Amino acid sequence: MNETLPPCPECSGAYTYETGALLVCPECGHEWPAGAAGAADEGGAAGAADRERVIRDAVGNVLADGDTVTVVKTLKVKGNPSGIKAGTKVRNIRLVDGVDGHDIDCRIEGFGPMQLKSSVVKRA
Repeated sequence: MNETLPPCPECSGAYTYETGALLVCPECGHEWPAGAAGAADEGGAAGAADRERVIRDAVGNVLADGDTVTVVKTLKVKGNPSGIKAGTKVRNIRLVDGVDGHDIDCRIEGFGPMQLKSSVVKRA
């Protein structure tokens, strides 16, 4: 095993491994190209900010990790008859590269951890 693999750029996990042309972090599940690891080390913080995609809420405000958002429309939740009502505040969001456009990872009181689409929230 190669001991010189870089830590995960998302969570700084030290247990990264190589799968084909990708590096994978088993702690957070983040995958990135093996060539990008060297470029990130040389580019510094400015290079990482350029590659980072911008996630906007339903009205166009830029979202960041740790923001508080408000749900703008009632959402159905499988297994729960009431769902998440419009106006529900969600604190301390985390931006992720989710599946099917779900790019916000959060914990909602009464529902637990879940992922939301940025198109159904507004920054509070």
